[in-house]
Amino acid sequence: MNKLSNEDSNSISKGDSQHRIEKRENMVIEWNVPIEMDDGIILRANVYRPDSDGLFPVIMSHGPYGKDLAWQEGYSTSWEIFSTSHPEAVSGSSNIHQSWETVDPEKWVPDGYVCIRVDSRGAGRSPGVIDCRSSRETADFCSCIEWAGEQIWSNGKVGLTGISYYAINQWQVAALKPKYLAAMCVWEGSVDYYRDGTHHGGILNTFQSNWYDMQIKSVQHGLGENGPKSRVHGELVCGPETLSENELENNRVDLGDRLQTQELINEWYNERTADLSKVETPLLSAASWGGQGLHPRGNYMGFLNSKSKHKWLECHGLEHWTEFYTPYGVELQKKFFGHFLKGDDTGWVNQPTVQLKVRHLDEKFIVRGEDEWPIARTEWTKVYLDPNTLCLSHSPLIKNSSITYNGLSDGITFLLPPWKKETEITGPLAAKLFVSSSTIDADIFLVVRLFSPDMKEIVFQGTLDPHTPIANGWLRASHRKLDPEKSTFWQPYHTHDEKQPLAGGNIYELDIEIWPTCIVVPSGYRIALSVRGKDYVYPCSTNHRLSNMRNNFTGVGPFLHDDPTDRPEEIFNGKVTLHCGPDFPSSLLLPIIPQKNS
Repeated sequence: MNKLSNEDSNSISKGDSQHRIEKRENMVIEWNVPIEMDDGIILRANVYRPDSDGLFPVIMSHGPYGKDLAWQEGYSTSWEIFSTSHPEAVSGSSNIHQSWETVDPEKWVPDGYVCIRVDSRGAGRSPGVIDCRSSRETADFCSCIEWAGEQIWSNGKVGLTGISYYAINQWQVAALKPKYLAAMCVWEGSVDYYRDGTHHGGILNTFQSNWYDMQIKSVQHGLGENGPKSRVHGELVCGPETLSENELENNRVDLGDRLQTQELINEWYNERTADLSKVETPLLSAASWGGQGLHPRGNYMGFLNSKSKHKWLECHGLEHWTEFYTPYGVELQKKFFGHFLKGDDTGWVNQPTVQLKVRHLDEKFIVRGEDEWPIARTEWTKVYLDPNTLCLSHSPLIKNSSITYNGLSDGITFLLPPWKKETEITGPLAAKLFVSSSTIDADIFLVVRLFSPDMKEIVFQGTLDPHTPIANGWLRASHRKLDPEKSTFWQPYHTHDEKQPLAGGNIYELDIEIWPTCIVVPSGYRIALSVRGKDYVYPCSTNHRLSNMRNNFTGVGPFLHDDPTDRPEEIFNGKVTLHCGPDFPSSLLLPIIPQKNS
């Protein structure tokens, strides 16, 4: 492609009623710019750029949430929570261009960036078939990056940033090595479609199909008059034509059916999982401690396994959307992009490889730099399950014992003694359990919890649920097969490529991954491990809910594992027995962090 002049750009769009240019909020905005794909499909993009001559770096996002849908309207409860709790994050902007999980151009264009939002194929103003995270969608994203790098206002460097979907697909497109891709900020974005999202430990996560119904179908291209309108200019978010329900159905993949009928990893899942060995772009991977069930596993895996020579990890807390927009988050991103897209002396050369917002009680966070992940000075500490006392013991048991619970019940909780001094737990966790079942399978739900001296449970603001425990892990016993090359002592890695049914009475060794976390435990407080047969439920839940989610939140947000087809009672409600002792050392591995040497 050759660089295009404004005159050329106008001639390309001649007769195109959707593409138009205006100046407002001190920006030049091009609405619905056409970008042609290799198969002739035209994707539509909004381009927000400085009202001045010059060459500018690009900040791009590409996804299915409708580039013209206002955050305030499409995700009203999250906007209300965010804007009320964090006025500093919305000040200095009219907020009229705010869109879910993408940058606010009013905060970026004045600093000399071009912001581009692209409606992915089949969504918003872009026609075609919606097939989320497919190779077709990834190839489209690659073409958009290469298009942006060749425009007359571009300095030839494209950066990617955005939350969730706008982060996930960065891993995928970076593996294609687009010509002008110069940096990527993956803010709370998973990698592995199966392990991170659709099947936790092999157990179907119903969030994915609910998300598709609530957040993707609602902005499908072709809704036309039946869809929302832009609060900026009043035009239809989902395109000028209104298709029938049958036509809409034919223009999207039936995600729910795919997930229910594909229990094991196959090429369909692999196609939607980034090959990290091909990711070489400079990257900042930003994870959330509270993201249990959605993104943080991918942020750590991407940081550890990508081949980028220049990569950093950042870890924070609070809601899914908050820190991306706060002064802390915006400053961090601009420091990163200023270095890689502009060549400015932003101080990024002194950025610690790992930046942690270490979590304390009452949502207090203290920033600390580290050199690696997991932290090298970690004191990996095993504590052992004791069925006789329902405690977690620092010493191995001297006699074998066991305890039984119903397979779909709340299970059993084991408590550590109160900590004698303040103790930090930061990093990945893991458990080894020895289990038998009266049926051919069992689902294991692990919940790491915190209790005060008076035995009140302490929960935290998760990315979505305000009553989130410290950490979660899951495993379907028939999916216990490990990949020995990818497993470590702190992170078991399951193949999920075959089912290995249980035989009645036999005892099986299960290694269970528990997602990374961070908490400074005060003196006198207690850590607990609950071994359950179903999702965690916070006892004092207030049934919090977001407008764009289907279910009330009771401790795990929308990340439920309650599909009766996936978990029939005749298989998963048998008698599950935990075996402990010298022959069956069931244990929990904790990452204890000593203070840095001064």
